[in-house]
Amino acid sequence: MTSITNNIKKTLTQILEKTTYDRLFILTDNNTEQYCLPILQKIPAFTNAHTISVPAGDENKTIYTAIKIWEAFSTQGATRHSLLINIGGGMITDLGGFTASTFKRGFNYINVSTTLLGAVDAATGGKTGVNFLGLKNEIGVFKPALHVLVATELFNTLDSKNIRSGFAEMLKHALISTDKDWADTCRFDLENLDMEMLTALLKRNIAIKQHIVNEDPTEKGIRKALNFGHTIGHAIESLSYQTGTPLLHGYAILYGCVTELYLSFIKLGFPKGIIMQLVQIMKQYYGVYNLSCKQYDKLYELMMHDKKNNGQEINFTLLKNIGEIYINQNATKDEIFEALDFMREG
Repeated sequence: MTSITNNIKKTLTQILEKTTYDRLFILTDNNTEQYCLPILQKIPAFTNAHTISVPAGDENKTIYTAIKIWEAFSTQGATRHSLLINIGGGMITDLGGFTASTFKRGFNYINVSTTLLGAVDAATGGKTGVNFLGLKNEIGVFKPALHVLVATELFNTLDSKNIRSGFAEMLKHALISTDKDWADTCRFDLENLDMEMLTALLKRNIAIKQHIVNEDPTEKGIRKALNFGHTIGHAIESLSYQTGTPLLHGYAILYGCVTELYLSFIKLGFPKGIIMQLVQIMKQYYGVYNLSCKQYDKLYELMMHDKKNNGQEINFTLLKNIGEIYINQNATKDEIFEALDFMREG
């Protein structure tokens, strides 16, 4: 269950009063430990909680960080009846969900999402995991959180790049939903944030994702719609870390959406006008990604390792129109490179 709250201390206190557990653990990164944890410190249950803090950044969402968290669970006496509260963005909710779900074969966890990206993407849906060998979310399990709380009052700790990173996933959700959702999302002004309008869009985005997840919890079919933009987007994100120029997740997904919309155009006839709307948003708020054609083969190699693939075929979710979703689609290497050319040229 996902709840949006503008009083996270009160909401979390009420939930903890109704939840049974033997030991309470809190997971943060060094950013949320500094900016968000102090807001929650006076929650009565936190008095005896054990706080675990890890370095911020997706490059730290690794099995080595997971081991440190498991070690903390072990030394502090965690059991199958313990409870973990993950306070942070998608990196923390992915990592915390994974470690809680695997220690002693699993105990419950609660996600407190402090970022727009985490709220719209990682916090809901029960996907957990860590990156491995430079590949995104290569190791993980499906295990839903006991509760997901979106703490909108903490969004004011985010800079504009992190807001835009989250907004990219909102654009993706609109593309796989309805014309109205697309129009409403495109109208949002990222230069002059209207938090009331952003919260309304966020509620709609969570509803879109939750509906799909409820239909297909373990991604056997329609949940693959949520992967739109991610086959190429994850490859771009992985490449950015390998080359020492890390992109925020949402930026990589935005570039992936532009590229995969072009694939949708050449494979399924997706309307070119809508693609150009997204290209305009990209230019205005995200910039054109500085990708060399000499890097295409490396990107293609990264795509070949995508966990959604079947055999040697790269698996895409493509669109014939807004909301007209075609899962398990393939494209040739030449078609993928043509789409990358389009994205680079903007």
